[in-house]
Amino acid sequence: MSWRQRDFMVPGRSLAVGDRGMAATSHPAVTLTAVEILRSGGNAVDAAIAAIALQGVIDPHMTGIGGDCFAIYAPASGKPVAINGSGRAPLKADLDWFRQQGLTSIPDDSPHAVTVPGAVDAWCRLSADYGSKGMDEVLAPAIRAAESGFVVTPRAALDWARYAGRLERHRTGVPVYLPRGTAPVVGSKLNHPALGATLRRIAREGRDAFYEGAVAEEIVATLRSLGGLMELEDLTSARSDYVVPISADYRDHQIWQCPPNGQGIAALLIARILAGFDMADPALSEADRIHLLAEATKAAYRQRDALVADPAFRPLDADALLSERSVAALRACISRERASAPAAFDMPVHRDTAYVAVVDRDGNMVSLINSLFFAFGSGLYAPRSGVLLQNRGAGFSLVPGHPNAIAPRKRPFHTIIPGLLAKGGKPIMVFGVMGGQYQAAGHMQILSGVLDRGLDVQQSSDTPRSFAFDGALTLEPTIPASVADELTRRCHRVIWADEPLGGCQAVHLDVSRGVMFGASDHRKDGIALAV
Repeated sequence: MSWRQRDFMVPGRSLAVGDRGMAATSHPAVTLTAVEILRSGGNAVDAAIAAIALQGVIDPHMTGIGGDCFAIYAPASGKPVAINGSGRAPLKADLDWFRQQGLTSIPDDSPHAVTVPGAVDAWCRLSADYGSKGMDEVLAPAIRAAESGFVVTPRAALDWARYAGRLERHRTGVPVYLPRGTAPVVGSKLNHPALGATLRRIAREGRDAFYEGAVAEEIVATLRSLGGLMELEDLTSARSDYVVPISADYRDHQIWQCPPNGQGIAALLIARILAGFDMADPALSEADRIHLLAEATKAAYRQRDALVADPAFRPLDADALLSERSVAALRACISRERASAPAAFDMPVHRDTAYVAVVDRDGNMVSLINSLFFAFGSGLYAPRSGVLLQNRGAGFSLVPGHPNAIAPRKRPFHTIIPGLLAKGGKPIMVFGVMGGQYQAAGHMQILSGVLDRGLDVQQSSDTPRSFAFDGALTLEPTIPASVADELTRRCHRVIWADEPLGGCQAVHLDVSRGVMFGASDHRKDGIALAV
């Protein structure tokens, strides 16, 4: 691999480099945990689960056992497999019931926004099928942090303070997450013994410790006390599913994603659209690149919003959507000089997720993402079990005929997507870009930097970001004003981001040399580390 050498006179990060394993996450303690699991003989699956379990303790606004999970596992030999660990709506969640209540949308802090948490089942299934260590050892770092305490890092403190109000609405989580009634500051030390006890039970008894018995009963009681529809059978019947990844070609590489109900197909569609432009042309200006990505994103997201839903309820022919005939029609509508009309958008906006990338010494790769949806999820907390519940159900529509209309046991549209890059059919990179609706566009922004511009993964992560969404083109303030002026001239409604766009982690494998390169976004607290 040949990349541009970074300028060591300019602030920035170097790639992490190693040859015996690598992990990249958005929190330094989480990365270190993954590396320690690898050093102790664990494989990539063990390390990824240990990492994300710990992050749910120490980064609780981003993820946790009350949320959902998607992952792609690429063994060193054999085909990649994907797991869909997203939860379903309760059996009683009938569209007519919601309409009879006079609701036009599902409030993001209501018990109706809580779908069955799918993460724990996905972790346990991945561990049993592909891990090399027991869950007792894999969950030990998370248990230790919950029981003995952890220290709050800078970006975590910023987000904690910004979204503390989501906990204050329901109050039950305030004693744990807002000690003394306020968000913890950088360096504060917290613990969470109730969550530690639940993790111990999962480590000892497996997924049944969460989906049956006292923990499940408290989750149901918490929701039912507020008028929710979830029952014990909704939890006991929860199962993650192995699914076949979908893919698209870009610049002699293959991009792999989980199929719907996630938005990975939108990332593939953006790639297919941009493949018709010479994004490697050095004559392209920054405004050109932002404009083309914006227009490809808008075209792909229109298709995404119209078509992507739980395939058990609304099947989607991915091959047809990604075919050259379909893509050429979308591409033909893009003008290089003028922005297209903004697309209507009727889903919640959020930015809160945790992603981990791990490669072990044997070349096994895991791309795993876990989320509560909004910051601190629904804000609903089961205090005896220490479970903070997601609000992914807020993304359901209450419009009859809508592809994402709520229905019994239906999975909602999901924004969280783990990515995998291959060349010649051989996996070479696991990557993810946190940031809610931004993720599909973010995947392509990172990949274009690497495949079109000759940047390494850290350099590509470091570049300023843009996002065309919900009628506006958002720019990070590190983009020059002259570029914003040019984009305005092309009829984009430009606005400046009030917080960073997403957060990238990636591990890139040079197969020929057996060398690994890791990147972690400066927009978060994390690091990439070699074993």
